[in-house]
Amino acid sequence: MKRLLVIVVIGLFLAGYAYGEEVTVIINLMTGEGIGKEIGTVTLSDSPYGLILIPRLTGLTPGIHGFHIHEKPDCGTARDGEKVVPGLAAGGHFDPKGTGRHEGPYGNGHLGDLAALSADKEGKATLPVLSPRLKVNDVRGRSLMIHAGGDNYSDQPEKLGGGGARVACGTIK
Repeated sequence: MKRLLVIVVIGLFLAGYAYGEEVTVIINLMTGEGIGKEIGTVTLSDSPYGLILIPRLTGLTPGIHGFHIHEKPDCGTARDGEKVVPGLAAGGHFDPKGTGRHEGPYGNGHLGDLAALSADKEGKATLPVLSPRLKVNDVRGRSLMIHAGGDNYSDQPEKLGGGGARVACGTIK
């Protein structure tokens, strides 16, 4: 929790220093049939310190959520064997160097790891997060995914940080 607070404070500080490109991503809930209702936006902007993501979201489950850039710009469902999985069409976490490691936004693993997204007791997420290894142009043509549970930035004890199901998504244009 202390680490999250530090990240949030840094994000708020850096939000005033944004420069360069900016893009707004519309985020929708995921359903068993595909893309559901819109729950808000996340604005992505470049700063001297990396990519700043400013969420303006409602309707999330209160608490910490895994937050990632996924490789494909498709938030639709896809099959995993016999099972239809919401958001699976987005592919895996963005990992252009093929590291295969999940180490968080400050580690040396895949670039898709973002700082966790925090939703307040009313399900609103408004606290900015910073991704120091990315810029807007790195993530265009990908998707922004919110997972059901938190993320421990490790592949232990569960692969990909144990973030859980894909619950909301938006394509980055």
